Amino acid sequence: MQPRRDRCYVYEPTFVDAPARAEILTWLATLAPLWEQRFSTRRPPPPGKEQRALLRPVYWLGNWQFACLGYYEPPRRIQGVACRAEPFPPVLARLVAQIEKKVRTGFPPQVVPRRWHLNTCLVNFYGDRIEGDRTVDAARVGEHRDFEPGPVASISLGERARFQFVRRGAREAPPVRTQWLEDNSLQIFGGPLWKDDLLHRVQRVEDKHDLSLPPTVAGFRTRRVNFTFRYVPDEHVAPFAELPPRAREDVVDYVTTLATSSPFWRDALRARPV
Repeated sequence: MQPRRDRCYVYEPTFVDAPARAEILTWLATLAPLWEQRFSTRRPPPPGKEQRALLRPVYWLGNWQFACLGYYEPPRRIQGVACRAEPFPPVLARLVAQIEKKVRTGFPPQVVPRRWHLNTCLVNFYGDRIEGDRTVDAARVGEHRDFEPGPVASISLGERARFQFVRRGAREAPPVRTQWLEDNSLQIFGGPLWKDDLLHRVQRVEDKHDLSLPPTVAGFRTRRVNFTFRYVPDEHVAPFAELPPRAREDVVDYVTTLATSSPFWRDALRARPV
């Protein structure tokens, strides 16, 4: 008997073709990712917390969710956290259009919000931090959930990653699903089970092919790049100039850094605050 198809989960191991992959890699080489701190660098961390850098460098498209502002988490945190960012490059826009079609034609309508569209992308760089003579594996992410409404999609390039769904509070129990995310693959998941009931994690990323993917990041070797596409309601995305004053102050140094290599962020920095 064939297993029952899960309409809320899709995995395609060869979604990205060779021309699209080459275009993505060329575009990646133009980026200057940020290595953010978890909390604001302009004020003390919250009581009982210590300042720390994120595990890996990141870049965002569509809207940038700076770690120090807290990530988008409705209903308690929706305003002043999603800062309008650069649009998707043409190659990713084309792939996103295909993904959205798959969701709208294949997923149950009740798990797809009425105005859902993939308007934000977190670009995660998985690899090794180079600290003097020491190499530290930073190619993992712990259990978490994505709070943005509707299905989530991700595209993987580079070494394959072991991605797992696990039950809350059952860290040592066998995972509900383990999926190796191959080079050029697509994963989409949505609905109450995959989005709300379960947490997910990247347990490890292989290092079999000695890859060093673009862009060049000082003190880091990238062996996998993952693009995670989500939906933030458009009314909750604000330009940098329209962020609350405290939020602007917390992230202005990051925006200034981004502006050194991005015309979009240069224009954002010059815009008059409201």
